[in-house]
Formats: sequence, C-alpha cells, structure tokens
Amino acid sequence: MMAYSYVSHLYCPKCRKTYRATERRQLCACGSPLLVAYDLDGLKAGWRADDLKGRETSLWRYHELLPVEKPENKVSLGEGMTPLLSLNAWGRDAGIDRLFMKDEGLNPTGTFKARGAAVGVSKAKELGVRALAMPTNGNAGAAWSLYSARAGIEATIVMPVDAPEITKKECAAAGAKLFLVNGLISDAGKIVAQAVANAGLYDVSTLKEPYRIEGKKTMGLEIAEQLNWHVPDVIIYPTGGGVGLIGIYKAFRELRELGWLKDDRLPRLVAVQSTGCAPIVAAWEKGLLESEHWPNATTRAFGINVPKALGDFLVLDALYKTNGCAIAVEDEAILEEQVRVAALEGAFVCPEGAAAFAGARRLKEKDWIRAGETVVVLNTGTGLKYPDTVSVDVPTLEPGDLIPL
Repeated sequence: MMAYSYVSHLYCPKCRKTYRATERRQLCACGSPLLVAYDLDGLKAGWRADDLKGRETSLWRYHELLPVEKPENKVSLGEGMTPLLSLNAWGRDAGIDRLFMKDEGLNPTGTFKARGAAVGVSKAKELGVRALAMPTNGNAGAAWSLYSARAGIEATIVMPVDAPEITKKECAAAGAKLFLVNGLISDAGKIVAQAVANAGLYDVSTLKEPYRIEGKKTMGLEIAEQLNWHVPDVIIYPTGGGVGLIGIYKAFRELRELGWLKDDRLPRLVAVQSTGCAPIVAAWEKGLLESEHWPNATTRAFGINVPKALGDFLVLDALYKTNGCAIAVEDEAILEEQVRVAALEGAFVCPEGAAAFAGARRLKEKDWIRAGETVVVLNTGTGLKYPDTVSVDVPTLEPGDLIPL
C-alpha cells in the first residue's frame, strides 16, 4: 500500500544542510529558504500517471508529492485544478500560435494564493501550530486568513495601507488580527519579524517556511497533466516574491525525475515585472545571482510590488537553468492588456496576470517567442479583486430614452 506522502526531508539550496520534515523549521541556519525533498526513487517504483484517473479534481490529487503526511490534517476549500484555456483571439492578436492561459482566478479566495495557503496551513496544522503571522500585499494574507480560520489557527496579518480593499475585508471577516502599515511589504515584513521574535508566532512570510512553494508547484503539475504530460515551450509568470515560478520549476524537475514527461526538456521560464518595480529583471540583465533592493517601488499590479525577494536567487537560477528570461513592462501596457484580454476573450484577469500577457506580447515582438511554440501565461487571480484598475466612462440615460446606435 502506497504512503499518502513521500516527503523525505528539508534541505538548503545554498549550503546543502538537511533537516527533518517532522520538525517546525523556518530558514536554514545559513539564512537561506528551505526546500522540500521527496523519496522520488521509492515513489516512481509504484506510482504512475494513470493512477491520477478518478481522483478528486483539486491539488490534493498529487498528495504523494505534497508534504502533508496524514490526510486528516488536510485543510481544503477545493483549491487547484484550474482550467488551462486556449486563447485563440488574443493569441492571433499577439501573433502567438498556441497560447494558453492557466486561470488561477477560479481558486477559492480568487487567486493562486489559495494553493500556498492550503498546503502551508495544512502542514502548519500537522506541526501543531496554533498562531501564525505574515506580511502581505493583500491576496496572500486574505488566503492565509481564510484557510487559518478553517484550520482553527490564529492569523496575524500586516499589509500596506494601500493594499486592495477587498483583501482587507477578507482578513477581517476571517477573524484575523489585521494591521496596516504606511509603507511597502518590506516594511510590513520588519513589523512581522518583530512580532514573531516577541510572541513566538509561526512566521509564514514568503519563503520563511518551506511549504507555500509546495502548494504553488501544483500549478506546474497541473499544466503538465492538462497538456497530457507534454512540456510547453514557454511559461510566463508575473513575479513579485517569485514563489510560483520557483514552484513550477520544482514541479517540472520532479516530474522529469519520475519519468512522466514526454519531452526531454523543461519549459523556458519567464519572470515578468513592472518597470516601477523590477529587481529581478535588473539582476537578470546583468547576469547576477541575486537582486538588489529596488528603491521607491510602485506599480498598479500591486501583487508584484516586491522590492527585494528573499528567494530572488532561486528565481534567477530557474531562469538561467531553463534558458528563460526576465522582462519589465510599463503600468500603462499592463492596464491596456487587462482590457484587451477581457474584450477579446471574455476573461477579466488581474493586473498581475495582465502584466504576464503584456510580457508575452513584447517577447513575441522581439521574436524570443518563436512561431509554432506553445506558450502558457499565468493569470494569478480574478480582476474582480482590483475594481479600480479599469476606468468606466459610459453615458447615462433617462427613463424612456433610446439607446444611441
């Protein structure tokens, strides 16, 4: 009988030190984020892609490759297995022959953050966590608040004062301890770090616990399964903290090790940022292994307004190892693309997702995306969470007026 999870241990990608996955761990002793390792040799001896048939249509269908060891610790709202949609009209407009959108807006809480929260909160529950804390640009805090409520865990959330209004209300409705800061997510992070030190809270800041990545990596597992285990040529991801991109890279490497992929290559990964906050792009253009802090960071795509990511070295490594790239687009182009995707495809994407579409268009114009290639764009959430990004100027009619045609 197969185990529910084949989690093996935690390891540091910098100094290679290992830790037991049964212990509550944050960062490595050297300060690096920790990653989760699995017994892939033991798993591939008895697990096949066909074994997924008939399983629940959520990310938990891949429970062998997730860190939660006992199914009773699973905290779920039905997250994952979002559609991979062919966008023919937008693809023709941009000149991309085979364009797909992975639509994360259909997750619980309306964004891909539900994936990291589901797995992260489930593992926190398994480790006996009773109270956790995190800084957020909005959506992650909302997701972790709601999943923590479902798990009976107390959540403390700190976000910038100008974060999307709906995310503040989600946190409050879930009963989280919510605080706003006049500053950026980096400022919120410093406040959370002090609270963690003073009160012993479990720190679930981006990459300060190993399990959010594991939830995000299921985007990569799903993309591969939805393409019948063929590998797309390019995956384009809007990048702030970059956990999703790191996770997708990890997913495809694990699938390759299992022997499930039908193509002997990995997708070229693309990190898209705003010109108002592009530390990863600046580092990639210089061939650096880590980014520098981006001063005065600002963008309408609020979720990617991260001036310095803890896991920047992992994002850049994924770009270099897959022959990918990083590209920055202007806020004006982001907002134009948000409207264009809705008008051509009927999909109201979030501004971060629109940034990825704008990046795809630019890369095709530069012939970095070549004719006939299969391209997957990640829309990380629903545009409904950002009602102020689209301006509306429509005529008002009086009762009895005719519509001007």
